Amino acid sequence: MSEEHGNLIKSPKQLIVMVFASFFVPLIIIAFLMTYVGSGKKPSASADAAAESANQLIKPVALLDFKDASGPRVFKTGEEIYKQACASCHATGAAGAPKFGDAGGWGARLGRGYDGLLSAVVKGKGAMPARAGTSPDDVSDYELGRAVVYLAASAGGKFAEPKAPEAPKQAEPKK
Repeated sequence: MSEEHGNLIKSPKQLIVMVFASFFVPLIIIAFLMTYVGSGKKPSASADAAAESANQLIKPVALLDFKDASGPRVFKTGEEIYKQACASCHATGAAGAPKFGDAGGWGARLGRGYDGLLSAVVKGKGAMPARAGTSPDDVSDYELGRAVVYLAASAGGKFAEPKAPEAPKQAEPKK
C-alpha cells in the first residue's frame, strides 16, 4: 500500500502561524542568549590588570624614534643607554657578562680603568659585540662612556663622568 505524504500546513491560519514562528522564534532565542551572556561577571580590577598584562604582551618589540636631523643632539644618560643596549646581558649575566651591581664580577674589570672599559665596549669583548650592538649614528662614544660610568658605579667603581663633546658650530646665514 502506498501512502502519500500530506502537507503539514492545511489552512491559511496555519501558514500565518508558521511564518510568524519561523521569524520570531529565532529572534526570541537570540534575545534570551544575549541576556544570559550579558548577565555574566562584570569586569573588575583583576580584569583591568589582565587587560594591561595582555597589552604588555602584544606591544611592539621595537619602537621607532624619529629625530629631527637638523635639531640639536640630545644625549642620553648612562642609565638610558644601559637599559637600551646593556641590560639584556648585564641584568642577568648572560654570556658571561658581569651582572649589574655585582662588585665581585666587576672587580678585575674596574682595575683596567675607565679607558680600558670604554675600549672594550667600543671594540667588543668576548660575546659582547662592538659598541654593545649599537650604531654610531644612534649612540655616540660619549653616551657609551656614560653607560660605562653608570655600570661601574653600580659595582662600586668611581669613574668621573666623561666630558660632553662640543656642539658643532653652525654657520650664520648670510644677509
